[in-house]
Amino acid sequence: MATQALLAVQNIEVIYDHVILVLKGVSLEVQQGQIVALLGANGAGKTTTLKAISCLLRAERGDVTKGEILYRGSRIDRLDPAALVKRGICQVMEGRHCFQHLTVEENLLTGAYTRGYIHSGVSEELEKVYAYFPRLKERRHAQAGYTSGGEQQMTAIGRALMARPQLILLDEPSMGLAPQLVEEIFNIVKDLNSKEGVSFLLAEQNTNMALHYADYGYILETGRVVMDGEASSLAQNEDVKEFYLGLSTAGRRS
Repeated sequence: MATQALLAVQNIEVIYDHVILVLKGVSLEVQQGQIVALLGANGAGKTTTLKAISCLLRAERGDVTKGEILYRGSRIDRLDPAALVKRGICQVMEGRHCFQHLTVEENLLTGAYTRGYIHSGVSEELEKVYAYFPRLKERRHAQAGYTSGGEQQMTAIGRALMARPQLILLDEPSMGLAPQLVEEIFNIVKDLNSKEGVSFLLAEQNTNMALHYADYGYILETGRVVMDGEASSLAQNEDVKEFYLGLSTAGRRS
């Protein structure tokens, strides 16, 4: 028998303002312990897909009008976003969205609050986050708004970890970061996956980097899944090489 997916998005459609059709029958799965990449150009529907899963669409006048989203076999697309965090799903938003006026450590502690761990186990969770992000320990008393983009991305991921998630929805972690920092972030994601057992659904425009670290990938174009497969196979696919990696065996094309 096939193993039940940790997350299953089944043929969903998303409409904004009751008029604008953004996702058109998107289906995907994340198995327990997987890193799954959601790839595509800007505007393809990657962020909308993540927000549909985390139930944040209604805050932007969007709605899942068809299909369903299952987590561990139970439907979740009509739940409150806070209820999803308690079930083990956290989203790290595009652009980090740290609390600028709070310190790095205060930002991390807000993640623990959502799961009710403020009075027990917080110190241990905090030290675990600092073990993965030693730079945050050095900057723990710095105001988050005055830290670098890379440090804010680490803070946002660390804040999600404080909620003890089983699945993290990670939106454009490489955006605005230097290549060296991007590689550092992705290496930490890989470590969290292998050592802590956290699964990731990763929306990313940096196709080469995402496929290098992911187990499986889906490619979105204008709100539809146009290709999916093992990450290693997608990285070798000639169409993916040409249109997403800028490589072509036929030489440069117009």
